[in-house]
Amino acid sequence: MSKYIRTFETLWADMDPNRHMRHTAYNDYAAQVRVAFMAEHGMGIEMMEKLHLGPVLFREETRFLKEVRMGETIKVDMCLAGMSKDGERWSMVHHVFKQNEKLAAIITVEGAWIDMITRKLTPPPADMLKYFEELDKTEDYREILKRS
Repeated sequence: MSKYIRTFETLWADMDPNRHMRHTAYNDYAAQVRVAFMAEHGMGIEMMEKLHLGPVLFREETRFLKEVRMGETIKVDMCLAGMSKDGERWSMVHHVFKQNEKLAAIITVEGAWIDMITRKLTPPPADMLKYFEELDKTEDYREILKRS
């Protein structure tokens, strides 16, 4: 699969008093990329509700490298950095690029799938897992070992 990328034009609501994109907006765009990926592969909100499945984040880390200003067009990609064998746990990396292709931020998220009824971690269905397995992988991709 080729790299999964989405393009956005930044909004007034994304800005802070320093006239650049507020720190949490970077994470909002990364989350939107994950949601778009899921929806485009038949795993939108309706399907997740039907399966009683939802994502849960354990860690979200952002490295800020360049300012993004209001009205700039940004590109945000998504790569798989790690996953457990059954797909229950996962790690993804997003790169946020400015319109001049300069890297503005790197966002790393670690999470898992949760059964919304039992409130326990659970692997996703096999047809859902295959799309994640096809994502571009980071150079340091690793298998995530689950705790007993």
